[in-house]
Amino acid sequence: MRVLIVSVGDTDSLRWNGRTVPSAMAKVPARGPVEVGTLGFLGDEQADRKNHGGPDKAVLLYPGEHYRAWEHLPDDVERPAFGENITVEGILESDAVIGAVYAVGTAVLQVSQPRRPCFKLAAHHGIHDMAVRVQNTGRTGFYARVLQPGRIGGGDVVEAIRVPEHGITAAEVHRVLNIDRDDLPAARRLLTTPDLLPDSWVTILRRRLDGQLDEQSARLHGAKN
Repeated sequence: MRVLIVSVGDTDSLRWNGRTVPSAMAKVPARGPVEVGTLGFLGDEQADRKNHGGPDKAVLLYPGEHYRAWEHLPDDVERPAFGENITVEGILESDAVIGAVYAVGTAVLQVSQPRRPCFKLAAHHGIHDMAVRVQNTGRTGFYARVLQPGRIGGGDVVEAIRVPEHGITAAEVHRVLNIDRDDLPAARRLLTTPDLLPDSWVTILRRRLDGQLDEQSARLHGAKN
């Protein structure tokens, strides 16, 4: 596992559905190692701090292996085309166990959650359903916290320090939350370790399970009548 490219970007403007929206989606590869702290890389901005950035989304990683699958797109898919800070090799979403800790350069990162692509990815590529395509393929990328600030650059080795035994990966969280919404047993499994998930996602999963209980109760009541 290794870092292919580290990228950062300034806030700029994108056009979307006839309006202008701020975004730092367009990032530029750094020429050397970059300082990273608990809120992300030095020189990297987030235009929407309510939905992006913060300690749990300090660094976005995107597997370089995915780029071949996007070669059919009409636009430029040169790295970094998906707004990632780190284009990584050797670790996919299905390898990234939530809570796993990695030494990367002189920093230490912890896998926090899968990325939920938003409309700005579509605006960046000029493809109206790009976010949906990314979500449906599972080639979303994933976020990491910065447990130990340091410097990360292209070519740095990504070394696993600790991988939790629960085995729940970013790919599995994404699948249950966004794709297989009726997989309630899997939703229950995710909720056995609620500290793995953002509070908003825990709320979504609990509502799904509560909805199932309400439906079962209604059926039982109907059968008695």
